[in-house]
Amino acid sequence: MTIKIFGVIGAGQMGGGIAQVAAMSGLDVIMNDIKAEFVEKGFESISKILSRGVEKGKMSEDDRRAILGRIKTSVSLADLAPADYVVEAATENEKIKYQLFKDLDDICSDPVILATNTSSIPIGRIAAQTRRPDKVIGMHFMNPVPVMKLVEVIPGIATSDETFQVTWELAEKFGKTPAKANDYPGFIANRILLPMINEAVYCLYNGVGSREDIDTVMKLGMNHPMGPLALADLIGLDTCLAIMETLYDGFKDSKYRPCPLLRKYVEAGWLGRKTGKGFYDY
Repeated sequence: MTIKIFGVIGAGQMGGGIAQVAAMSGLDVIMNDIKAEFVEKGFESISKILSRGVEKGKMSEDDRRAILGRIKTSVSLADLAPADYVVEAATENEKIKYQLFKDLDDICSDPVILATNTSSIPIGRIAAQTRRPDKVIGMHFMNPVPVMKLVEVIPGIATSDETFQVTWELAEKFGKTPAKANDYPGFIANRILLPMINEAVYCLYNGVGSREDIDTVMKLGMNHPMGPLALADLIGLDTCLAIMETLYDGFKDSKYRPCPLLRKYVEAGWLGRKTGKGFYDY
């Protein structure tokens, strides 16, 4: 299967990063979102990141222009019809993702693989929304996408070996290191990471330590580059809560119960860096 045109749904932090690495690998990219302002902001963010690369001598100005020239922006899902492979990186919401995959199934031709960047929702559930469950797979990038090397490749119960192999090789083409995760809530990365973040929130909630001390202990004691509360702010507290709820609903195990403080912050609109306030102020 030859992939020349790569579609990305979502122009935010994740979708924009995926579009960037795809364009840097030489693919033509269609970056789609629901509003023109979203795709424009996403394109500007990619341009700024590439400009910093030019300033640091990592690429030439000609390279930067060529990469940007391979990215076409879109506000209509129908524009993804020419794509050979599509990755969905929309909000971590089951209803939104289900509708997107139903629509993509109608828009994209039969051979096209439909991948999701979901961080926790089972692939089988998403695949069941389509008439091509053998061509639906998880392709979970880490944040920030241009920097982080890992991509979790998650086949659903119906995903074909060919779909898995194409996705694995595509991750390698993007300069990433793929790792296979089986289709259980949270996969590998977030099944380990999010309960750790949730426990850090419980430590704050129960007065075990201040936000700064909790993050300092994990940074210096466990050699993490960022403390769990600062990392939660980077991920987005709404996303953290959604993943914990997926884990809790999927396993019905009390160890995955979201901390009430996490829920309170999300209800208050304190979602982290993207809103200027979370566990820290930005």
